[in-house]
Amino acid sequence: MKKQPVMERRREIMKKSLGIDYKQFESGSIAFDYEAMMAQAGYPLDEVRQIQQRAGVGNTPLIELKNLSTLSRSLSPKGKGARIFIKDEASNPSGSFKARRASVSIHHAAKMGFQCVAAATSGNYGAAVASQAAMKGLDCIIVQECYDSQGKGQPEIIEKARKCEAFGAEVIQLSVGPELFAVFLEILEETGAFNASLYTPFGIAGVETLGWEIAQQCQRTLGRFPDAVVATNAGGGNLTGTARGLRAAGATQTQIIGASVNLTGLHMASDQHFNRKSFTTGHTGFGMPFATWPDRSDVPRSAGRPLRYMDRYLTVAQGEVFWATEALARLEGLERGPAGNTSLAAALGMAREMDEDAILVVQETEYTGAGKHVAPQLSFARENGIQIRIGNPREEVPGESIILPSSMSQILPQDADLAAMSRSLIRRAVAGKERASITSEDRQFLAAETRQDEAFVTKVLEEVL
Repeated sequence: MKKQPVMERRREIMKKSLGIDYKQFESGSIAFDYEAMMAQAGYPLDEVRQIQQRAGVGNTPLIELKNLSTLSRSLSPKGKGARIFIKDEASNPSGSFKARRASVSIHHAAKMGFQCVAAATSGNYGAAVASQAAMKGLDCIIVQECYDSQGKGQPEIIEKARKCEAFGAEVIQLSVGPELFAVFLEILEETGAFNASLYTPFGIAGVETLGWEIAQQCQRTLGRFPDAVVATNAGGGNLTGTARGLRAAGATQTQIIGASVNLTGLHMASDQHFNRKSFTTGHTGFGMPFATWPDRSDVPRSAGRPLRYMDRYLTVAQGEVFWATEALARLEGLERGPAGNTSLAAALGMAREMDEDAILVVQETEYTGAGKHVAPQLSFARENGIQIRIGNPREEVPGESIILPSSMSQILPQDADLAAMSRSLIRRAVAGKERASITSEDRQFLAAETRQDEAFVTKVLEEVL
């Protein structure tokens, strides 16, 4: 089948495989009614909680990291060093918070009468979809970007493929490149499968319970809402759903912090760069472009809109995440996978800036397995010519080196420029348009998208149009 005709039919294919007519939410030349889409196409929070309870998803523990908090405090100025907690999502059926997203999507697929579900993902979400599909007796197809052109696969992705297959899914593995979306569209069209995309309202509604639980658990056990919640950011759905859940629980003053591994200089669709990174998700190769243009996803309108909710965006080095992974295991007795430890690394740096009675929550953990451990990841990096040493992580060059800090004091997350990212989103939104076509409704939409005021939007529009 030729790829171009399939790409031209993508809206038609998506509508059939999801049952959502995105055009009904669109207006003006840019705007669409995001809240109407979430309310009409998603599920209310109470119903999501019931769906997840029946699927054995959620109600995961909130654990205080007392030893890491103490270490952080010993390195902080007097009166500083927040209490660090983690929401242990590894206890979900598939081993990560992605079970929350999958539970609602698979419930909806079964409700609509689909016999098969499909998802394009290299990560934990594939295992979550496969797990939930197994519970419902549905067939499952997972499409992965797994190999470079030499047939060399990433250990973490291969590990996740095995997990998907253990749940009974058919896994289709591709080499890195732009064909993933076209192949996925072909599969949806040929099989009539439900598109269990990460970026639908169903998926984001599934994560809202995570934010709601964090707020409720902190209120119940600590007497107040958390001061800040750190969420690993890739496509934006994790942060978006968590923030919406916190707001729904009343935690409107809690700071929402995004965290990504800094992979600046590596192109995510590059065959040469594919195996020169040690993190397959939660990095800037997804986090930055998806934040500045969410609708690059596999649905017409992504329900993950991170800039709408993000108070701060921190980047950390690969070596800092590996250090956090080891520290969590050795000081807290919790062996967890790398994606959640991205936000933990950011939290270890943040905690030293915050008051010692502040509550800082690391929003999720994930399971670990043979291909996700620190040792195979570093061995794979060495095999691909990456230099590994102990030193200052700020000197790390993605694709060339991984520098492990010698102590927590060297973990220093870097702030991304949210204003610059907001300007980038606006520029992308209006590219190729005339200034006269930008309506007042469009300006309001862009202000909401970027958490900026309309004066900021107008100034950027004057610069680019």
